[in-house]
Amino acid sequence: MKVFWTDTAVQHLSAIYTYIAQNSPGYAQRLIDRLTKRSEQIAKFPLSARTVPEFETKQIREVIEGSYRIIYAH
Repeated sequence: MKVFWTDTAVQHLSAIYTYIAQNSPGYAQRLIDRLTKRSEQIAKFPLSARTVPEFETKQIREVIEGSYRIIYAH
């Protein structure tokens, strides 16, 4: 499975980085790296994540990284 980040998702990543980098650019980069690395897990194992509770479909799933949710459709 290929993973495509929406423009909105990329904007969110940028905003997360900008906010955290004000105090710790190194930590901000490590967090963004961890978040984007999760797309490798999604690509290899798209059904391994849990379904999103607020949606009633098995096609919408999420992985959690720290206090962030990465929601995707497969």
